[in-house]
Amino acid sequence: MSIEDAYSNLIKCIPKEKILKNEIMSKHTSFKVGGPVDLFITVETIEQLKDTIKILKHQNIEYKVIGNGSNLLVKDEGYRGAIIKPSFNSIEIKEDIVEVGAGVKNGMLAQKLLQKELTGFEFAAGIPGTIGGAMVMNAGAHGREMKDIVDAVTYYNCENDEIETIKKEECNFEYRNSKFKNSNVIIIKAILKLQKANSIEIKQKMDEYKQFRIEKQPIEYPSAGSTFKRGADFITAKLIDEAGLKGYTIGGAQVSEKHAGFIINKNNATATDIINLIEEVQKIVYEKFNKKIELEIEII
Repeated sequence: MSIEDAYSNLIKCIPKEKILKNEIMSKHTSFKVGGPVDLFITVETIEQLKDTIKILKHQNIEYKVIGNGSNLLVKDEGYRGAIIKPSFNSIEIKEDIVEVGAGVKNGMLAQKLLQKELTGFEFAAGIPGTIGGAMVMNAGAHGREMKDIVDAVTYYNCENDEIETIKKEECNFEYRNSKFKNSNVIIIKAILKLQKANSIEIKQKMDEYKQFRIEKQPIEYPSAGSTFKRGADFITAKLIDEAGLKGYTIGGAQVSEKHAGFIINKNNATATDIINLIEEVQKIVYEKFNKKIELEIEII
């Protein structure tokens, strides 16, 4: 593995300012923690993405693709290899069909759809992250999920170097899961099917959801949203609360006093603080209720 050789080849096809060496990942995650990555690469075209993957593969360099870093916990020692951040930010709207790039933030798209009087995406307005990440996770809130509005997804297949498009039925969307998770593909864009509606009604719904988040979630602190998945037959946050863990603290990390399903960076936490707290919560909940709680966030 040669980071320098990879860098030398990358700057031939990507602007130099888009390739950062030893970039501190706390700048790129909503948890505001994480050590350095060898290379942090922002790609703006499909060709740049393809070239980057080929160069990294040739040098046997591990790589990870991220969206907005809002579902990600990077360890204090950082990540050996490359982080790729696709910046595919196009939005095309034709009547009730929306073609949106993977790099577009959910909140930004929600505002655009409000202007165009299109309903169906309000639930996602407050979900931190990008469309690409939302497709991978089948992101959801307020009883709705991406699978409810997706028509098709286009991605780059790193295995065969092809751009492929599949319909919703082939995406294998499940609760916080899809065929894109843990697969060697990179989302390029999604096609959404929405409905026309009155902008006043859309705005009212968005405001209601925003107020809910303000009242029920610790949005004033850095976090990665809901830390744990919902259980098959139990509500994870309720078990954590019943275990007396609200406010439980390790270092600068805390189980939110507002919502037990959130672990927050309360006071300059390290990634190690957060990981230790996660493991402690999992251990205590298992001891008290014999229930294993799984992570919704990803740790690298």
